[in-house]
Amino acid sequence: MEKEIKEIQEYVHSHGMPHKGKILMVASSPAVSEQTGWPIGFWAAELTHPLHVFQEAGYEIDLASTEGGQIQMDGYSNPTDASGYSAHDVISLGYMQLDWFNQMLENTKKLSEVSVDDYDAIFLVGGQGPMYTFRGNQELEKLFADFYESGKPSAAVCHSTTLLLEAKKSDGVLIVDGKTWTGFANLEEEFADKAVGQKIQPYWIEEEAHKLSGTTFKVAAPFSSYAIQDGNLITGQQQNSGAAAAKLVVEQMSK
Repeated sequence: MEKEIKEIQEYVHSHGMPHKGKILMVASSPAVSEQTGWPIGFWAAELTHPLHVFQEAGYEIDLASTEGGQIQMDGYSNPTDASGYSAHDVISLGYMQLDWFNQMLENTKKLSEVSVDDYDAIFLVGGQGPMYTFRGNQELEKLFADFYESGKPSAAVCHSTTLLLEAKKSDGVLIVDGKTWTGFANLEEEFADKAVGQKIQPYWIEEEAHKLSGTTFKVAAPFSSYAIQDGNLITGQQQNSGAAAAKLVVEQMSK
């Protein structure tokens, strides 16, 4: 896999795009929802759309996961899924045709294998998996906090923002204290629950965020592209906000 990725990078560089740096993306390892019994993981568009933005801007990407090794996209996010829910997602479909991309999904790094010093930014990929694998994950909380406290762009989208409900800085204060941020909205959860006829998530991020004092959680219209930058904390509302959040990351790194 490393050889093929290197060949892609050499191709990109030979066609006039300079290497600007490296970004760490973190996705959920496969899990099973205690609510639905479904196999869950990462949402395809929340990986591929930011990845596309980053690669077009000239950044290299390393992909890590909560347990390392192979990761799996949530079924409804797969553009080839029989449901047709994400059939419009041609960016994900395009990446799925590339051998190096599929090999990257099979060989993600463990969190213990990455160092903040090797990257210019961190980007947390959402999906249903993070609701079980991100919240309360002290290793990931510390990694994200280390990026944040180093002043590097620290981004999370959709359900990956669940990490911010508990993640604290080294002084014990929540990262979101005094910050304005976003994540999957209550209205979006309601829509999803009605669509499948049952409660999908064990809790709702917006509902939990409003219980926190000293922080402002904002959402836009359901399923619209919406991302917020507050200092070097960048958050996106849901699967249609990944590219917007990624562009804010790129803009901040270019300053």
